[in-house]
Amino acid sequence: MVIDAHNHVYWYGYGPDELVANMDEHGIDVTWLLSWELAEGMYDHGYDKTFMTPYIGMPLEAIWVAVDKYPSRFVPGFAPNPKLPHAVERLRAAHRNGARVAGEFKFRCLYDDPDAIAVFRAAGELGMPVTLHIDVPWLPPSGSRNAVTWWYGGTIDNLGNALRLCPDTVFLGHAPGFWREVSGDADNDPAAYPNGPVVPGGRLRPLFDEYPNLWADLSAGSALTAISRDRDWGRQFLIDYQERILFARDYFDGRLMEYLNSLELPENVLTAILSGNAMKLTPLRE
Repeated sequence: MVIDAHNHVYWYGYGPDELVANMDEHGIDVTWLLSWELAEGMYDHGYDKTFMTPYIGMPLEAIWVAVDKYPSRFVPGFAPNPKLPHAVERLRAAHRNGARVAGEFKFRCLYDDPDAIAVFRAAGELGMPVTLHIDVPWLPPSGSRNAVTWWYGGTIDNLGNALRLCPDTVFLGHAPGFWREVSGDADNDPAAYPNGPVVPGGRLRPLFDEYPNLWADLSAGSALTAISRDRDWGRQFLIDYQERILFARDYFDGRLMEYLNSLELPENVLTAILSGNAMKLTPLRE
């Protein structure tokens, strides 16, 4: 059993039929389909070219289309914009209608903002894991900080506050602002996707050790870069946190699976990452 715990429908031209065909090609049994609500002026319009009509963004409506057509292949997810009225009520309504994951939470809002915390606490009450996209507000070039035009979530400190304030909510970390923190030089590395040696003093391990509600998915280039920049470090990280790491793609290729297989992980570790942990969070329904 293989579960892709982070992907999207109508993304890069993959409608429901194309996505299921891609899953079959790569040996994936079930995919979590995550939303991304967009508001004009609050996202990078460079994404527009990758969205298939009739949708702009990844609305819950599009996910229901896919789930209705392939109910056994998809787990629906939805994250409301916390700054819109009735965000918590919208999350609860989506859950009543079948949403199982609160994601993708990708907004220009600090993740310890009171409105975000209200949504996170509601997700915890509903048993919905929260998938967080974190892009830091600045990158550190030589000399001074460089503002990032499109940031989402804030910094690793904002994540730490959310973990502390929402102990009953499971958070899945994702994206460059999260995975750059594997290394102790995150504050000095100007790359959006750091790829040098892992330097001691990274802030991600201490967060995992302090907060059992911090999990992570391995989706997108940010996670694969992080666990492969130092092969031995990455392998040990996966073993140490084997019960809180989920296989996920956020794309449609097989690079992550190929790399995981190359690590020769213990069978129980690989099984947990590929499906066991996802099924603990969202048990599959008959």
